[in-house]
Amino acid sequence: MEPAVRQLFDSPRLAIHVQTFERVLAEEREKRARFYDEVEEGQKAEFINGAIIVHSPVKKRYHDTATRLLFIVHLYVQLHDLGFVGHEKNMISLTRNDYEPDVCFFGKEKAQAFSPDQMKFPAPDFVAEVLSPSTEVVDRGVKFEDYAAHGVGEYWLLDPDAEVAEQYVLEGDRYVLRMKSKSGQIESAVIAGLSPPVEALFDDGANLREVQRLLQAG
Repeated sequence: MEPAVRQLFDSPRLAIHVQTFERVLAEEREKRARFYDEVEEGQKAEFINGAIIVHSPVKKRYHDTATRLLFIVHLYVQLHDLGFVGHEKNMISLTRNDYEPDVCFFGKEKAQAFSPDQMKFPAPDFVAEVLSPSTEVVDRGVKFEDYAAHGVGEYWLLDPDAEVAEQYVLEGDRYVLRMKSKSGQIESAVIAGLSPPVEALFDDGANLREVQRLLQAG
């Protein structure tokens, strides 16, 4: 048990705190239900700790990075029949929050249970987020903690400005940094055999070469 939780359990005000938590969570559930009803298909919107976050249009460099990664991961997963790859319009519904990650992957066991009309998805096995000035605090903060708490086995953070990729792997219920680099290959711990060059995530020519290599390798 974490120290903060232990302190709460030891407090004589525990019952009062629980009543407050129950009231706040009930209000959140009502707001979350309205979020599901009101969010539009064309929006990128997330529900985070009781707040509805509607994202502004993305700059081209961030879009391009997400697209390069999606090309590689989707092609590799399709070629090897490994599961389902989602992108920013797939809503991931966790116990408290709803996210639309830039790229995510579900292994075959989870993916086989999805229906063609499914709109909300469980915790993926792999998530990648492209950092921007408006999202970095959330990507490194609540999402980092929430994805780990829900068993997302691998989390990549891509920084298009610095052209750096960070790879975090779940150990227990915490992420451990496995790689942070501008070069070399980033070998997935979850998607068996996937190991694109970091350069291919930030450069069109390198991305095309990696896509061609994957197609030739089959």
